[in-house]
Amino acid sequence: MTNILLYSGYRYYGTSLSGDGVYMIILLALLAVMVIGIIVQARLNSYFKKYSEIPSEGGRRAADIANEVLYENGCETAVTSVSGSLTDHYNPKTNTVGLSNQVYDSTSVAALAIAMHEVGHVLQHKEGYTPIKIRNSILPVANIGSTIAPFIVIIGFFLGFGILAMVGVCLYAAVLGFQLVTLPVEFNASNRAIHILESKGYLTRDEIPGAKKVLRMAAMTYVVGTLATLISLLRLMLIARGAGRRR
Repeated sequence: MTNILLYSGYRYYGTSLSGDGVYMIILLALLAVMVIGIIVQARLNSYFKKYSEIPSEGGRRAADIANEVLYENGCETAVTSVSGSLTDHYNPKTNTVGLSNQVYDSTSVAALAIAMHEVGHVLQHKEGYTPIKIRNSILPVANIGSTIAPFIVIIGFFLGFGILAMVGVCLYAAVLGFQLVTLPVEFNASNRAIHILESKGYLTRDEIPGAKKVLRMAAMTYVVGTLATLISLLRLMLIARGAGRRR
């Protein structure tokens, strides 16, 4: 429905750019991001599968080394097993690291990389990593924006209330801000993971490149998500501009 509104609203109320031209640019950008997203997800699944089948020479379980590193850093964080594939996460509210079934008991290169990535998030919170603080401050507004912002923009468009539509745009901009600040958080957690795996000898020099591939491709999923949100924000901005010209 948003595509239809964007096309009809901006075509009639647009500026020097024709509605057809703007619509095609947005459509092509959206299709490009969708294709990139499919490719990235496929590569991530491929790397995860490949390096999940390669046991680390050390033979340590992912859950065990996660507990070990957390203990050494004074973190009273529980490491638990969760269902699903690639559902690994750190929940700061419950102070728990959830490792998927494929990771928790595994000794593979991929499992150790993912486990250490989640431990990296724990260390970020413990140290008061600045991007984490910024992300947490944006989170409440981002949650609201992701839920109701598009509806506010659409209502503003139909009623011809440009200010209301722009409120929706600003709320959705918080979603983009949240995702932008998430990028350094994810890349930093991966860098911490590789450093720990190397410095403590959990993975050998020959195993590290595989771990990097898995973590790099996982981080790229966040990049694609951010691009998709940027395109959605542009769409909402165009609708909001049209709303201001309806009255």
